[in-house]
Amino acid sequence: MNQERIYHVLVAPVASEKAIRVADQNRQYVFKVRPDSNKTEIRQAIEQLFNVQVQSVNTLNVAGKTRRFGRGLGRRSDWKKAYVTLKEGQEINYAGSIE
Repeated sequence: MNQERIYHVLVAPVASEKAIRVADQNRQYVFKVRPDSNKTEIRQAIEQLFNVQVQSVNTLNVAGKTRRFGRGLGRRSDWKKAYVTLKEGQEINYAGSIE
């Protein structure tokens, strides 16, 4: 995998109530990823960027919702979500070491 591509596969971590609950119970972390990325690229990006060992990666495509904006209708864009399960004893610290 291209080194430059590693920095573009992951878009952002998903910070929702469900994502926090899943992280506490199952050692899973949720990320918003590029729609054209695959499980292998996501695994390599997580392992290299966060220096952890990945056990499995599950992906799903999230359909964008139709919303009203005043009189007109608009549509949010579709996006891809990845659930990353880490091996036993591994964890990701988003904040890093703050001293």
